Amino acid sequence: MDSILVRGNGPLSGEIAIAGAKNAALTLMPATLLTDEPLTLTNVPRLSDIKTTNELLSSLGTEVAVMQDGQIIVLDTNQITNHTADYDIVRKMRASILVLGPMLARDGKAIVSLPGGCAIGARPVDLHLKGLEAMGGTIELKEGYIYATAKNGLKGATIDFPFASVGATENILMAATLAKGTTQINNAAREPEIVDLADCLRKMGAEIRGDGSPTITVQGVEKLYGATHPVVTDRIELGTYMLAPVIAGGEVELLGGRINLLSAFCEKLDEAGISVTETKRGLTVASRNGRISGVNVVTKPFPGFPTDLQAQMMAALCTADGISVLEETIFENRFMHAPELIRMGASIDVHGGTATVTGVDKLKGAPVMATDLRASVSLILAGLAAEGETIVSRVYHLDRGYEQLVRKLSACGANIERISA
Repeated sequence: MDSILVRGNGPLSGEIAIAGAKNAALTLMPATLLTDEPLTLTNVPRLSDIKTTNELLSSLGTEVAVMQDGQIIVLDTNQITNHTADYDIVRKMRASILVLGPMLARDGKAIVSLPGGCAIGARPVDLHLKGLEAMGGTIELKEGYIYATAKNGLKGATIDFPFASVGATENILMAATLAKGTTQINNAAREPEIVDLADCLRKMGAEIRGDGSPTITVQGVEKLYGATHPVVTDRIELGTYMLAPVIAGGEVELLGGRINLLSAFCEKLDEAGISVTETKRGLTVASRNGRISGVNVVTKPFPGFPTDLQAQMMAALCTADGISVLEETIFENRFMHAPELIRMGASIDVHGGTATVTGVDKLKGAPVMATDLRASVSLILAGLAAEGETIVSRVYHLDRGYEQLVRKLSACGANIERISA
């Protein structure tokens, strides 16, 4: 099993090109199941999760063509030949649940394994299922699978989410495009990835209004068509690399970055003493006064501070001046990186959904273990400024969300390498 070796090597300098968004691509790809014409996606990130989704779609009857080293994918689902999303594939990745709505909308039947993914909390799929039931779907759970049918097709409905669920919004949004009548999604998630999905679906012929707001309205159509669509910039990869010069020092330009993708995050960086400047090509990030100041962070749905940047922010705050408090409100089990950072000399006290971080002068390299995708990269970031060597094991998590991380950081002067077992 591979690991990553990081040696603290001083300030970073250079530029990093930000890839297309993993979470957007994994949402866009199942949209192929809504049409019998080709869907072409460009700016696709080259990640293991993308390969898993290709495998899943292929098992359902999609013809997948990968071009330009994986950055362009053509998906052609002329016919769904298999309506069962098997456990062996779905268990690898939670986003697999997003084939449920499209298959049910197009063919009136779907059998989907209950999903897997990172171990960061329960993340139940009940909102997906209740939404589809409200649209006329019949749902049965047995032997670890979701059995869904809609013999007379799906029908438009008003769906009130008790909280803004990204996955449920995406699943219902796709299903509603082919439902009869009008569907209104209240308390819809507002993430850029959902706006990106709506943009793609409109290119395919869908009638959608209100994406990016708490209320999305979809007028069902008879048929969707093929389209070509570029995947939006990955705001989580962007935020991760914005923190690299914060932790290691120096100045880095993030190509393709935009402040409006991460407004709340950028506000916290400014509060901590970090300069974020928009350029013609993206964003430049630099520390203004050496050590950053401690800040308090509360994770919230978009447009709030992203839960997917909480671990990386914690790594940055480990050597900040003063005390920082991070409150995790999205997932109940997302401080598993804290014990590993403590192994590196961090002072972190976790009580339930709150972590109190007291800044220390210096972190020290140590063997650490990644527990999930974002935790893995937080440990690598911490290693950039730690004394000595940090070895991060179980980095297969990393491959699910960051393409060519070692190459990108090395190009900015980081002393980092991947070690094969």
